[in-house]
Order: sequence, then C-alpha cells, then structure tokens
Amino acid sequence: MKTKSIKKLLFIIFTIITILIAIFYIFFKNNEVEALSKYGSRGSEVTQIQTKLKRWGYYNGNIDGIFGSQTLEAVKYFQRKNGLTVDGIAGPATLKAMGIYSSSSSSTGTSSTNSNDLNLLARVVYAEARGEPYTGQVAVAAVTLNRVKSSSFPNTLAGVVYQSGAYDAVADGQINLTPNSTAKKAAQDALNGWDPSYGAIYYFNPKTATNKWIWSRPVTVTIGNHRFCK
Repeated sequence: MKTKSIKKLLFIIFTIITILIAIFYIFFKNNEVEALSKYGSRGSEVTQIQTKLKRWGYYNGNIDGIFGSQTLEAVKYFQRKNGLTVDGIAGPATLKAMGIYSSSSSSTGTSSTNSNDLNLLARVVYAEARGEPYTGQVAVAAVTLNRVKSSSFPNTLAGVVYQSGAYDAVADGQINLTPNSTAKKAAQDALNGWDPSYGAIYYFNPKTATNKWIWSRPVTVTIGNHRFCK
C-alpha cells in the first residue's frame, strides 16, 4: 500500500509539474510571437512607430520612444486610413502595414512578393519622378498604388505599371533603369501608407501635357512639376 501511495503521489506531482510547464510555455511563447506596442509601452519599436508616423503626417509629437496618448491617436489614425482594426494597438498587422518586421513574423513568400513590388514601384518612381521633391516622388508611387485599388485599373502592381499607354516610362524604356536609394525609400513610404497625392489616380506635368482630357480632372494637390488629380 505504501509503495502504491508513493507512486500515486509521484504521478500527481509529475502531472502538476507537466501542466505548469505547459502553461508557462504557452503564456511566454504567445507573448513572444504576439509582441506588440500599446499605450504605456516604451522602447525602440515605439521609436520606429513614432518616426514613421511623423514622417507620414499622422503624428506631431516628440519621438521619445514612449507610447503615450498622442502616439495612441496617431496609431488609430493610421489604422483608420489603412483599413486596419482601429484599436490603437500596434500589433502584427499594424506593424506590417508600417513596414516594421520582427524576426518572428517574417514569411519567405511574402517577403519575396514585397521585394518584387518594392523594386517595380521604385523603378516607376525613378523613371517618372527623379529630380522631383521627395514628397512628389512618394506621391507618384502612391498614385500607382491607388490605381491598383481602383476598379478602373488592373488589380496588380505589374498590371497597372504595364497597362498599355499608362506610363511614358514604360513606352520609352526608362522603367528598366536602376532606381536610386531615394526612389526606393519613396516607394517604401508609399507601400507603408503615406499618400501625399490625397487619393489621386492621375498626375501630369502642366508644362508638357498635351492630352486635353487630363486637364478636366479634379486636382488634389500640386507638388513640384506634377499636378495630381482624380
């Protein structure tokens, strides 16, 4: 009886320890995978969030690495503008939309696709807008992305770029030039949600435009030599 009791006790202890280890693993593993920044958070990730949101015009506060009320409202504003869940929490989906990736949330297929899109968009920017103000370069990239979202254009980036007659740079071969770092940065900013064109799907240079139809489009903003319109 004594031996059986000891065995039973040891089994119970072993079971309890196993359960506790499982709970501990699940809790901390989930915290690692679902790491996020929210109100009250501090650190380098918050600094990255503030830096990007300030560059894109969502955030006007100090870049101090502290997730306070201004950062909270800026994150909500970004989420609202980009079709994300508006909870003020910089979780995996929001961080991805901002172009902030952790080592635990990378995907080879997605990274490859993102890299291809970034390269093509950067080539559009370089071919169509090199020499323009930086904001104007981002705006050209944003117009290209806005076309992808519009039902009036193809629903892929490559489809939009190579649509017949859509871009002079494709017709004259400049699309094949190697983009510089500024063009790549502008393309990335547009992919991350910055749209200085205010939703435009067309742009043109008033000094060189010969198409009368384009002049009839409602203008959203003029940046450098380009007029952006819907």
